[in-house]
Amino acid sequence: MTRDHPPFGGVYPEPGRRAQDKQPVESLSGEAVAVDRIIALLAQGEMEALGLLPWSSNYTFLTTVRDTSLQCLAVYKPQRGERPLWDFPQGTLCLREVAAYLVSQALGWSFIPPTVLRDGPHGLGSVQLFIDAEPEAHYFTFRDEHVPELQQIALFDCLTNNADRKGGHCLRGKDGRIWAVDNALTFHTDPKLRTVIWDFAGQPIPEDLLQDLVAFGDCLAQPDPLVGMLTRLLEAEEIKALKQRLDALLKRTTFPEPGPGRHIPWPPI
Repeated sequence: MTRDHPPFGGVYPEPGRRAQDKQPVESLSGEAVAVDRIIALLAQGEMEALGLLPWSSNYTFLTTVRDTSLQCLAVYKPQRGERPLWDFPQGTLCLREVAAYLVSQALGWSFIPPTVLRDGPHGLGSVQLFIDAEPEAHYFTFRDEHVPELQQIALFDCLTNNADRKGGHCLRGKDGRIWAVDNALTFHTDPKLRTVIWDFAGQPIPEDLLQDLVAFGDCLAQPDPLVGMLTRLLEAEEIKALKQRLDALLKRTTFPEPGPGRHIPWPPI
């Protein structure tokens, strides 16, 4: 069954929670724009669908989003275009995309493009800034050049229980910045971690990343806007499982190692 439209009408993240949020991103014109401004544009701008993006298992549209002074390209994933899955409730993938962005921002790890939940040409869906990426670059081509960024992504995937981190979901923008996209298969209550990023398995988690996890735990443990937004996107049991995975990472202080089941997605790119 498709989950109902969230009662508040959309999720527009509160920007500027951590210092990394201030790093600008590019608009359609190539100018550097503050994340706050991009979020406002994605949430409130006029959308026009340009066409379907190829190779997607769900209906995924490339769109323009514009207001009176700015425009950008965005990736729009409508709820009603989601292909039914046996293990994830139908109609929740766009909600999980936004929840993943919120968690990344709360951690101070700005590798997920700005993402909002809103109504679009085909109804409620996630709308994410389109990244102008190097077409031939992916995790397997730059894994040795961007270790700190990939450590963040690997840890994020453990925390959010990402069931589908393919190599092609790691992009390098034309400016050299690393991005992680396609974060819909996340936050399941059952162990689902499937990723190609096992390079750091068993290694100690860097101290700065541990401190980010501790700060994130503090957000979850008190009345915080983050908790309010997550409760509108995820079930209570999914948030409870998120907290349990966080506690396990902080107790272990090392990157997890692959379990006995399937732990690499297919295809890997």
